[in-house]
Amino acid sequence: MFQEKRPERLIDLNGSRLDGRKLDQLRQIKLEVGILDKANGSAYVEQGRNRILVAVYGPREAHPKHIALPDRAVVRCRYHMAPFSTEERKSPAPSRREMELSKVIREALEPAILSEYYPRTTIDIFIEVLQSDGGTRCAAITGASLALADAGIPMKSLVSACAVGKIEGQIALDLSDLEDKYGEADMPVAFMPSFNTITLVQMDGAFTLEEFSKALDIAAESCKQIHEMQKTALKGKYLSIKEEVEKEESEEAGE
Repeated sequence: MFQEKRPERLIDLNGSRLDGRKLDQLRQIKLEVGILDKANGSAYVEQGRNRILVAVYGPREAHPKHIALPDRAVVRCRYHMAPFSTEERKSPAPSRREMELSKVIREALEPAILSEYYPRTTIDIFIEVLQSDGGTRCAAITGASLALADAGIPMKSLVSACAVGKIEGQIALDLSDLEDKYGEADMPVAFMPSFNTITLVQMDGAFTLEEFSKALDIAAESCKQIHEMQKTALKGKYLSIKEEVEKEESEEAGE
């Protein structure tokens, strides 16, 4: 069985972490929208070494019909880690953790979705973690929010998410897998910046009241940064479509 070696230090004498980041730095983030033709909406997220693909189908007729609600759409979410996503091969069967995270992610997104516009339907969110390196639930929420917007589903706001933790007694933003494993605390937060509303707070470990307040402020500010990246990714897709249409029209006019 693969055993990952514990690093001697998570923060060096210069205040740098294992990947060279400062305590208040996000990992490098890449967001793409509309990459799957078969889905109504889709998104791809890279955050550090995380690689996550999200597809959204719906709103569509509820099946089986007995799950339909007369006043709103039913939002369903499936979070799944590919067998090759971790250092040690993972069983392809759904684990208890995956089922729990599916519920957590759905509940973080539901406050933003205007599900009352589509009664007796379902909105299905499929999240596939292709490579995992800590913070996948937050990256998945960020990607799922983008995929929902790409599907044209009305939302109050995009939902952005990021985790803040404690390593070697210091508050650190966006923990990697090793920092999560060997740190003292980890707190995933999901946020709707447009409404200044938190939709998810979880915590593994312990903070003092002062540390919790500081961590929550850092998470909120980081979610605002990610929110701007989400908007840029969405605009990028539609600017690209506009350019393609203009190019086609120009070519047709030249014929």
